[in-house]
This record gives sequence, C-alpha cells and structure tokens, in this order.
Amino acid sequence: MILVTGGRGFIGAHTVRALLDLGERCVLGQRAVGPPPALVRDREVRDGRAVVERMDCTDLDSVLAVGRRHRVTGIVHLAATGMGASAPLDELSANTAGLFTVLRAAKEWGARRVVIASTIGVYAGVADPALREDAPLPVASPHPIPAGKKIAEVVADVAASSGLDVVAARIGAIWGPLGRPSSPFFAAPRLVHAAARHAAADDGASASPARAGEAQATGEGGVPGEAAPSYAGDMIDMCYARDCGRALALLQTTATLRHRTYNVGGGRAVANQEVAAAIGRAVPGAAPVLRPGRSPGVPAIDACLDISRLREDTGYVPEYDLDRAVADYVGWLRAGNPR
Repeated sequence: MILVTGGRGFIGAHTVRALLDLGERCVLGQRAVGPPPALVRDREVRDGRAVVERMDCTDLDSVLAVGRRHRVTGIVHLAATGMGASAPLDELSANTAGLFTVLRAAKEWGARRVVIASTIGVYAGVADPALREDAPLPVASPHPIPAGKKIAEVVADVAASSGLDVVAARIGAIWGPLGRPSSPFFAAPRLVHAAARHAAADDGASASPARAGEAQATGEGGVPGEAAPSYAGDMIDMCYARDCGRALALLQTTATLRHRTYNVGGGRAVANQEVAAAIGRAVPGAAPVLRPGRSPGVPAIDACLDISRLREDTGYVPEYDLDRAVADYVGWLRAGNPR
C-alpha cells in the first residue's frame, strides 16, 4: 500500500484519488481522526483499498505502528503543520522532525520510493521566467514555508545518498475541490467561489452582474479587508488540484525516474483576466470585474514552472485546461460541497 501522509487534506485527497485510479491501495495517514475525504468512494473504504490511520509524523512509534498493520511499499509525504499555526521556528522544527520520522520509517519498511512535497516558493530570487529544477537557489528565504522546504530538499538529498529513493516535488499554486475558498497567494479560488454562489442564487434574487463582479474584485464575499483586490494583469503558475494529485501519483508509481527533483504545476503563468473570462463562460453573468493593470510592487517577471522533466519521465500532461477546471470547480461547489 502507498502511505499518503496528510491523506485527508487538500492535495493529499487528490493524490489518494489518483493513486486509487491507478489501481493502488492507500493508507491515509492523518493526525486528526475523521472520515475519508469526499473524493474517496464508500466502496473503496469497504474493500480496504483506502484506509484512514491516525498517526503523528513527529512520533516515530505512531508511524511505525501503521507499518505493522499494513505493508507500506511507498510514501507520499504531504503532512505539515498548518500555515501560521505555530511560531516559525516551531513550525520548522515540527516539519523537519516529521520528515526525519517518515524517512526512518521508509528505511525500516524497505519502501520503494518516498515523494516529499516542496514548493514553487524555493525559487524566490531566481531571475528567470522559466523555473527549472537545475537553477541555483538562493540560501535565504523570505517566508518560513520555502525555508522549510529547502531544508527538506537538503535532507532528502542526504537520504538519497544513503540508499533511499527520495523525490522532491516542487508544487505550484494549486486550486480546486477541497481547497481553501480564499488564498493569500492568488485570486482564482475566491473568484470561482463567488461565481458559484452567483450561479446558485435563485433567479431574480441574485446580485446584479456588476455587483457580483465588484464583490469578487474586492475580496471573498465583498467584505472589506477580507482579501486583497484582484488585478487583471497579475499572473501565476496555476495547477488544478486533480492534475496535481495525478502528477504526484505518477512520481510515486513510475518505475524509473532520472531525477530527484520535479516541478509540479501548470507549465505557464495564467493571468487573472484569463480566469475571469473562463468564469464568464462557465457562469454567464458572473465574470468578475477586476482592477486594471497589475498589483503595486508585483515582480516584473511572470515566472512559471518548467514541467519538462515531469512530462518526459512520467508522461504527465495536464488534463484540465482553464475552462475545464473552472467548470469542474463551479460544478463541485454547486453540488453542495462547501470547499
């Protein structure tokens, strides 16, 4: 079975779904007990193809106990402390300890491969529009998350030199079902949530298109100060969650990989105005009104992740273009899913 730490979380749930679709069986490791995520079918739980296990990645005994109950053949390590939930040093300490625990367990179990989550944020300071895995990275980091991921990549390299097959996935901006309704890093999630609310409103009771657009441009639900304004020209490499999960599943299951680091993203920078146009096509009358131009102080280079390695080694190609992704996300939310 493949152990997915954080398997009940956002990216974890999509990774589990993709692994199940590839015919794998999964253990969903999670600190908090609870039901499987909505992406896992009841039949898969009944058949034992998807099993939720309580575990704490900072506690070696609790992780090893999972291996006594299941034959773990591979690990996708996505568990991490919540962003901003602890002081930065505490966060770094817990996440690094969790990585060491997972790597020790993988060694004891003889796991075939460990895929660990890194981030596009490690490229901060790289002055190139196409972010490649072989680019030299600055040592310093402007935020605790990329700092922690750089530590993780160094640890992974050491583990690989000792015989473990460890792969780091540098993940871009992920959005879609089960994700946060609003992100501090890009506008798409809150714009789609606002469009879904517009689509679900009764005829005659919904806000006017202009008012809906204004609410989306000013922030989640139009509440002042809840989110930064959305500018038409702001761009980011976006990857739909279903595609991200499939990419991570392929990194875990592909027989031979030629590298230890892979970018996981959409492969191009997407502008907010493109997102707005796709929303307008998916939900007529709900296209958000964005502020013109770009956010003050936004970087001059609109960088994107080069996903050539991922494509060449695993055969990965994104299945969700922007229109399909927006339509799928709106449909998911309109079906009654809150996230």
